[in-house]
Amino acid sequence: MKILLHICCAPDATTAYKRLSAEYEVVGYFFNPNVHPVEEYIKRKNALEKLSSAWKFDVFYPFYDPQPWFRAVKGLEDLSEGSMRCKACIAFRMRQTALAAKKMGFDAFATSLTTSPHKDVNFINEIGAKMAKYVRIGYIPSAFRKKDGFKESVRYSHELGLYRQDYCGCTFSLRKVRR
Repeated sequence: MKILLHICCAPDATTAYKRLSAEYEVVGYFFNPNVHPVEEYIKRKNALEKLSSAWKFDVFYPFYDPQPWFRAVKGLEDLSEGSMRCKACIAFRMRQTALAAKKMGFDAFATSLTTSPHKDVNFINEIGAKMAKYVRIGYIPSAFRKKDGFKESVRYSHELGLYRQDYCGCTFSLRKVRR
């Protein structure tokens, strides 16, 4: 079975890719219009290119256009981390990944977001299943952080010299981190 793996960042992709590629043919999908500023997006993209080159897997890099993302979270800008703003962001990216997977002929899609201990795994899997049903494609639910998955990602990142970010990616979370 061939799956499209939504990749939020290279560190989270390590565990997700390793575990999924043991069972499936996996292609990455770096769709993150939420990441700001563009310099940060480039750092994360470069880290993923380094990982995919080292581990020999393909990744699609759709055009970076943050405007649709800003529309998706409009009115939610002042909400805290983990709020409806984050859920709207995740839903937007999962929907686009499901649509891309369907359009490109994949059997299913998955996401590396569940590697992070800061994300709501239940919500991610619920929205993944909803998007899969909506688009009529398979979804591979996950909780990659389990069984020391997050620690594993830290170890892989260190071994490979991957850039590890200190915030989720959006301009609203960046403001909180930089205060």
